[in-house]
Amino acid sequence: MTSIATSNTGDEGYLSTLNPPQLEAVEHGEGPLLVLAGAGTGKTRVLITRLAYLLKTGQAHPKEILAVTFTNKAAREMRMRLAKLIGPMAESLWIGTFHSVAVRFLRIHAERIGLQQNFTILDDDDQKRLIKQLLEFHDIDTKKNPPRLIQSIIQRWKDRAMTPDKVHLSDVGTVADGKMLQLYTDYQERLKTLNAADFGDLILHNLTLFREHPDVARQYQEQFQYLLVDEYQDTNVAQYLWLRLLTQVHKNICCVGDDDQSIYGWRGAEVGNILKFEKDFEGAKTIRLEQNYRSTPYILQAASYLISHNKERLGKELWTAEEDGEKVMLRGVWDGPEEARFVSDIIENLYVKKHSLNEIAVLVRAGFQTREFEERLLTMGIPYRVIGGARFYERMEIRDAMAYFRVIAQPEDSLAFERIMNTPKRGLGDAVAKKLHEISRHQNISLYRAATRLIQTEELRPQARKSLTRLMQDFERWREMVDGYSHTELAEIVLDESGYTTMWQNHKGPDGPGRLENLKELIHAMEDFENLGGFLEHVSLVMENITNDVDDQVSLMTLHSAKGLEFDTVFLPGWEEGLFPSQRTLDGDGEKGLEEERRLAFVGITRARERAVISYAANRRIHNQWHNALPSRFISELPQEALEDMGGTVSHGAHSYQQQAQSFNQTPQMKTISSSSKFSQGERVFHQKFGYGCVTGIDGDKLTVNFEHSGVKKIIERFVEAV
Repeated sequence: MTSIATSNTGDEGYLSTLNPPQLEAVEHGEGPLLVLAGAGTGKTRVLITRLAYLLKTGQAHPKEILAVTFTNKAAREMRMRLAKLIGPMAESLWIGTFHSVAVRFLRIHAERIGLQQNFTILDDDDQKRLIKQLLEFHDIDTKKNPPRLIQSIIQRWKDRAMTPDKVHLSDVGTVADGKMLQLYTDYQERLKTLNAADFGDLILHNLTLFREHPDVARQYQEQFQYLLVDEYQDTNVAQYLWLRLLTQVHKNICCVGDDDQSIYGWRGAEVGNILKFEKDFEGAKTIRLEQNYRSTPYILQAASYLISHNKERLGKELWTAEEDGEKVMLRGVWDGPEEARFVSDIIENLYVKKHSLNEIAVLVRAGFQTREFEERLLTMGIPYRVIGGARFYERMEIRDAMAYFRVIAQPEDSLAFERIMNTPKRGLGDAVAKKLHEISRHQNISLYRAATRLIQTEELRPQARKSLTRLMQDFERWREMVDGYSHTELAEIVLDESGYTTMWQNHKGPDGPGRLENLKELIHAMEDFENLGGFLEHVSLVMENITNDVDDQVSLMTLHSAKGLEFDTVFLPGWEEGLFPSQRTLDGDGEKGLEEERRLAFVGITRARERAVISYAANRRIHNQWHNALPSRFISELPQEALEDMGGTVSHGAHSYQQQAQSFNQTPQMKTISSSSKFSQGERVFHQKFGYGCVTGIDGDKLTVNFEHSGVKKIIERFVEAV
């Protein structure tokens, strides 16, 4: 092969700063290569330098190399950094995300799989709309089987490379009246009729293309002599099979990844892909990158010792040439508010010492945890940003709930009334809204007053008039309850009786539980105020004070959002059983879920360069109920010599998890602090609005009641009476 190596003097300098394992990976010759790169060990640098090395040494031409990653941002960064090493040649390389490369193949060969080259890629809303049409065609209840649920099941099958003919009956289940396979088949046929594909199809169609048309597969197998893959631990089954098919001829695949940072199992990633690399690619070589250039020795010691408790891993030991630095700080506090004060006080002290706020992050396991930190930082005047999500009071479900409360406090608030008039769906759509706006403008009155007048006429259809009348009666009743109930009790009643809580309980998407947690956190936030008016005023001032003009801000985010980022100082609050590790994950995935939670903890610790602070509370308000909280088992898995015990309310230590679990005389999980209910299952009760019913379930102070005329409702027990 003719060399295309550049002739610049000292051109080999780009290799001189690599450590021995990095250099070995870059100069690896033929055959499969797994670069097992620990956190902060320079994996992206190795991938880019290897790509440049292949070109500079003439081992490959630009068209003979394919490099794939997961995000457009990562692909752009890869190309930009590569351009600094090889110049304009970087523009001609095949570098992109799995999906962008797959689309490129499909545009060329669309006819082979029954599409035209100008096929459309449907977005999320279009997919749900199409699925809804199919549900209605098959007479399947869209409330019991929301399009989002059907969409997620189909996507899961596609991630596992399962076309309709490959779906096993055991995978079908009872969703959609047992018609999931028929829906999937019809969905795929309908997509082809529309000359369209969804994102899951992009890889799936590639697999079909390569398998059914060996000439096309051979073309790309011979063209791409070298494949380079970033974040290999995040690949799903379909992406893994796609890579396998492309490497059938040259077998020169270089995968860079870290099994200890595989944290996306909930969206299809298979950690097994990286664990079985040597078995799947015959003759594969594994090179471990273990020298960390990010964190201090104590931080690495803590992270390495923690992750060593996972059984499903290839194993490596992170180390650094840096000095010891600060130990990982560990603090037990009484409750969530004290934890927020503790963290915020340290942040303020660092800020006074000229520590950049941009280099400080608070990483939480669940989104609802940010609320207390937001409130505290706002009180102290410390600017912050929420990464990967909206600020607490900007979230959709919080704005909706606040709109209900605003209409109760101030009926003339037309913006609030319009927001929740048809949320949840009440049959009060655009036609009703248009009629209300006409009355409001012509009579110069609020939408609320317009509604009270409209229901006294015959202008609306009977069902819409009935729904609007019921809503107005609800608001009048809730307003009358302001003096008789606490504002927190009233808030719970409003969210329950309006159907808003039920709407999210029935929501089958992955964000439903998180939104319910946020609503319960909202009720908790209201407890700090004497009345509803005071709380609404507080939120108005909070929203007024929010500004994005400040460049220097503390970052608040979930641990999942933090992957790939790094900060000088990282706070890791909420290390308690049931919260972290997540009880939902443990219940759903068992040991596999626990290991992914532990990898998430590993990712959190290794985001810190200089300082990591772990905290946990003895009591935690979750789902609007107080819980006794056990320290996370992950704390007992940290090496004592790497920790600085900052004391606090709760004792801890190497065996605190086991000892305190025994003291609670229960399995290690959160224990609710609540008095036993005065009701029992099967007991007959009466509710002022819903009438007579029978208790079918008890959860703390909430009852599930099957009412004779209103169906099943969740009711706070104080609002029903035994009969």
